[in-house]
Amino acid sequence: MREKTIKLCIIDDIRSVVDMISRKPPWSEHGIEIAGTALDGEAGIALVRETKPDIVLTDIRMPKMDGLAMTQAILEIAPSTKIVILSAYTDFAYTRQAIRLGAFDFVKKPFSIDEIVSVVLKAKAACQSEREALAQRLSEERTMRDGVPALQQEYVSLLVHRAASADTAAAQWERLGIRLAPEQFGLFVIELDRPIDHIEEMPAREVALLRFSIRNILEETIAGHTQGIVLSEAANRFVCLVNCADNEAAERISEACRSNIRRYTRSTVSVGVGRYAATVEALPVAYEQALSALEYRFYTEGNGVRLFDRAGDEPARALPMYSAATEHELLLALRSGRADQCQLVLERIFNELLQSEPLPAPRHVEHLCYELAAKICRTMREFFATERVLALEDRWLAAYGVRGASFQSMKASVVSIGREACSWIEGERADEPTKLIYRAKAYICDNLQADLSVEHCAKRFNISPGYFSNLFKKVMGISYQQFVIHQRMEKAKEMLVEGRQVQEIASALGYEHRRYFSESFKKHTHMTPSEYKWYSTGKLDSPIDGTHES
Repeated sequence: MREKTIKLCIIDDIRSVVDMISRKPPWSEHGIEIAGTALDGEAGIALVRETKPDIVLTDIRMPKMDGLAMTQAILEIAPSTKIVILSAYTDFAYTRQAIRLGAFDFVKKPFSIDEIVSVVLKAKAACQSEREALAQRLSEERTMRDGVPALQQEYVSLLVHRAASADTAAAQWERLGIRLAPEQFGLFVIELDRPIDHIEEMPAREVALLRFSIRNILEETIAGHTQGIVLSEAANRFVCLVNCADNEAAERISEACRSNIRRYTRSTVSVGVGRYAATVEALPVAYEQALSALEYRFYTEGNGVRLFDRAGDEPARALPMYSAATEHELLLALRSGRADQCQLVLERIFNELLQSEPLPAPRHVEHLCYELAAKICRTMREFFATERVLALEDRWLAAYGVRGASFQSMKASVVSIGREACSWIEGERADEPTKLIYRAKAYICDNLQADLSVEHCAKRFNISPGYFSNLFKKVMGISYQQFVIHQRMEKAKEMLVEGRQVQEIASALGYEHRRYFSESFKKHTHMTPSEYKWYSTGKLDSPIDGTHES
């Protein structure tokens, strides 16, 4: 059997980089097709929606939408897509967040063609491995089906997922002998409340037994009310199609299914019910509605039935946002270290959200939680070393990335990091030496052009150089000299992007000689100033592997 071609999309705001990656390697020899390219984040998302690629190569720094937001958006559109991040050395912390959110791998700039080919082939191997695993699982599913002939099962599943005309379906319906009237349908989706990763860790025999039991309960319960058919979709999900007169009848049958599963297996399930479908043409819409209703398990943590009507008709409706005054109150509580007040503000935000009618879609709430956590971490960066705040960010990202997370668990995670952040501020209040170091930090950032030797700064704050140096490293988690160089290099990068000349930047940052500045810049960023400017703005005609500053 011929191997299926892997589709690759390339997204980078520098056209020369896009052209080089898409044209230079012999992609066709590797069984890879360039599905398309884009030069900014929004165009990249549109390209992914259109082409559904297997692999996406994207820069971490992009106009209109950065690599972190793109990673989230792409994985919502196509969860199996392998995303490879192209990032500079200085963006590694940002890149690590993308990896946490689901990016497959990253390549550090400047890169070679061989490195690009290698990581793409690695992603291709992962895609093929997943395809093989899926094919194996689907094969096992077919052999495990019980009670409904394979052709009936496959045809009804096709009608649920793809629109078909009533006339065509009626003829096929009769030919296959499906014991279900080809009109007046209720459709609901049932999913186990156990986390999917827990089910995947169960021995195959236990999973098969659990699925067999649930399927039997569904079929017997449905048979007690009407005619129906049960489709297996995944290790933890079933689709039920029944004949019924209206939405209320479908809700009653689905509630009976939920209750009996709980009674006989001691497992809880969540049920999403689509709207009544008069004909087979409406089945795909009813299926999507059932999935949408099922998402609202996010608020209840399971063991319930929800109709699409109650879930709301506008999946893209705006998320109720907190006011500027509320945000100010939250930031004030954080900066003053008032943990109880911080928790009260967060509780108020979440309680107002729960009072919205209709409730916001779960993905909107997840984005709100992400935004609140990011605000907390950004505020802490005003006071504490980056390395310390990164640990707080990592803890949040670990909670944010949990599959099947509920409203309560996400809320608890946000409140928890808010309280911890406040405890940091509270712990530093009475620490006068720490306050002194933060005053020194502000002085350094405001005077990067000055003589910033340890002796000069220590004298300014009336303490000995040795004590100052040791205290600075203890508080900031980095040596004094490393901090000064880091701040100067970060300022240099901003000035390069603004179009300032290298000699001008060197003088503005206290370097007497351009060569010494260029050497320091390359040691810090692994690129010369010219290379960095080219990678950041695309305004220089430098080759991909860079040149040396003279």
